[in-house]
Amino acid sequence: MEENKKKIKFKIIGFIFIGITLIITYGFVFGIKGLKIKEYNVIDKNLPISFYGLKVVHFSDLHYGRIVKEKNLIKIIEEINNLEGDIVIFTGDLIDRDTKINSTIKNVLIDNLSKIKSTYGNYFVGGNHDLVKKDFYEIMETSNFINLENNNDIIYKDDDSIYLTGIPSSVEKNITFNLNKELPKYKILLMHEPDNMKYISKYNMNLVLAGHSHNGQVRLPIIGKIITPKGAKIYYDEYYKVNNTNFYISSGLGTSVLDIRLFNKPSINLYRLVNK
Repeated sequence: MEENKKKIKFKIIGFIFIGITLIITYGFVFGIKGLKIKEYNVIDKNLPISFYGLKVVHFSDLHYGRIVKEKNLIKIIEEINNLEGDIVIFTGDLIDRDTKINSTIKNVLIDNLSKIKSTYGNYFVGGNHDLVKKDFYEIMETSNFINLENNNDIIYKDDDSIYLTGIPSSVEKNITFNLNKELPKYKILLMHEPDNMKYISKYNMNLVLAGHSHNGQVRLPIIGKIITPKGAKIYYDEYYKVNNTNFYISSGLGTSVLDIRLFNKPSINLYRLVNK
């Protein structure tokens, strides 16, 4: 009787081990493949009527050189253009810190990123992996992306306008904005690390977009994220309502540290801005 119990116990342990092994293998082999489009209606009564239905395409965290290579990048750009965004936004970590940039990689990135089309413009802020890549800003700006780090832009349509701004990676407490002048009622802010939301929430942005957390590369049903990086310990899921701000965090397109994704496919976000 005791021997049978031991056999059952070992069988259960064996099944659990096999199950965990299969799940991890799936994450490494199949979880990193495919591309998901996440669509959201973003409701804010302050949105000017002229911009009703504005489409914002948001992509982040390519970590080029790991699972994202030239073939994947071509597909990503095609999907972005298929969404026909009015504004396209990138929130950092273009190239993985472990990827050495050479002229080939640089040209591949510029050639593909410069093909991204939008009605009003393409905008970006950098991520923590971009801080160690001296070519990052040249690549983005040569690809016709507008740098919003401590910068701003105003988009006009008919008699209405919206305001866009951004902050650099890892600035945390040193976040300030020149918001004394009269600005459009609807304001969009870009940043990389989502935990910086605790410092910028007082500025009453209408829409904040971030990356970095990947929403947790490894997620489990019900439990959600398993591990997130520094800078994404407070905010890491795909959506939060912070005061009156709609706050979205991209799950990203690449991987960091380990090339695994579980219950969290690479994705691009599409936001439709509405006022009711």
